[in-house]
Amino acid sequence: MEFKKLISFSILLLIAGFAFGQDTTTINYGNNISAGKYYQIRGIKMYAEVYGKGKPLLMIHGNGGSINAFAKNIPYFAQKYKVIVADSRAHGNSADLRDSLSFEMMADDYAALLTAMHIDSAYVIGWSDGGINALLLAMRHPDKVIKLASTGANLWPDSTALIPSLWKEEQQEYLAKKDAVFKTAKEKNDRKIFMLDWLQPNVDLKALKAIKCPALIISGDHDVITLQHTVLIYQNITKAYLWVLPNSGHGTLVEHTDDFNTKVDAFFKANQF
Repeated sequence: MEFKKLISFSILLLIAGFAFGQDTTTINYGNNISAGKYYQIRGIKMYAEVYGKGKPLLMIHGNGGSINAFAKNIPYFAQKYKVIVADSRAHGNSADLRDSLSFEMMADDYAALLTAMHIDSAYVIGWSDGGINALLLAMRHPDKVIKLASTGANLWPDSTALIPSLWKEEQQEYLAKKDAVFKTAKEKNDRKIFMLDWLQPNVDLKALKAIKCPALIISGDHDVITLQHTVLIYQNITKAYLWVLPNSGHGTLVEHTDDFNTKVDAFFKANQF
């Protein structure tokens, strides 16, 4: 498509040695009372923290994660953006005792969070399950997303999307606990978020056409999401870039923090579209 460009390390080569000016060891991301607040969102109390000033930037973490997943990224972006980072439903400080959970539900939560914060639209970074939520947020609430960067996302939960070894591990865990009785709130919640990834997402490729904003689709060259699957996502979004990080696994934004931060920032600032 005429909009598409392939991002490699030779493209978007930026000045290194950026001085962050903020000591991440002094900030307990995810439990920072001075930056945190609860919002009544769609039947739950959703916990979010805000850092910096500027255009809004929403960060969405992955399965079993929390705000702290972005500890290495928040300081950089907070110098340029108003960074909004929340614990997803049933994660971290955003408790949800109900037995159902879906990516669509979580994407709607993030749209409602922005509304509650009086933010019309934001840039979005999503990692893993958060990358799925970023895509669904842009599909279901296109007016809420200016641009998005999604790393390590998948559209369906089988061995064509996940590398076969990971899918096999998940299958074994599912079967091992198929008939188990979960008694404590933690056991029930852990099973709920595991089942989220075992059964979901279920997104048709054609549905990606609903994404109208520019999207940076990211993968590590040995990610747990197959490269073929990531390419399919890229190919089915009209205004998309593809960036495959060499020598990287699933944690692109942790394993290659400086490159991730500067290149995603450059993508958000670019005027290609």
